[in-house]
Amino acid sequence: MIVLYVVIAVAVVFLIAAVLVGREARRLDAAPPQAVFDIDEATEWVANHLPFEISAVLSYADVRQIIEWNLEFLRARGMTASQGAPEGAVVVGPEELADFVLSRARAADSPYSEDQVAAVLDAQLGYFDAIGAIGPEADQE
Repeated sequence: MIVLYVVIAVAVVFLIAAVLVGREARRLDAAPPQAVFDIDEATEWVANHLPFEISAVLSYADVRQIIEWNLEFLRARGMTASQGAPEGAVVVGPEELADFVLSRARAADSPYSEDQVAAVLDAQLGYFDAIGAIGPEADQE
């Protein structure tokens, strides 16, 4: 008789666990995957996707510094996940971003040229696209 109660208890526990796991699996399957930005991975990816003439001049530390200034700009515009979704659409043009990074480079007496910064920012945009962090293109109004 005790064996019967144990078997029934095990069956009930298994049934509850199967229902909960199935429900969570469906919920997670319906949600889009979150893009995760890793600065070390981004630095390596961007450095490996730079044109040869740029990668021959910039070190990994240089690439990382330019990426960090880019992230500083994006944070200032309210475009990071940790700050939550900004009110309305946030549109950032490549010229505005490059101008910010170049002004930070000049303020820090860094010798980065416009071509070097543009190449790093273009490669970083490719990294954002590769990890799924790029949203749909903004409508022209």
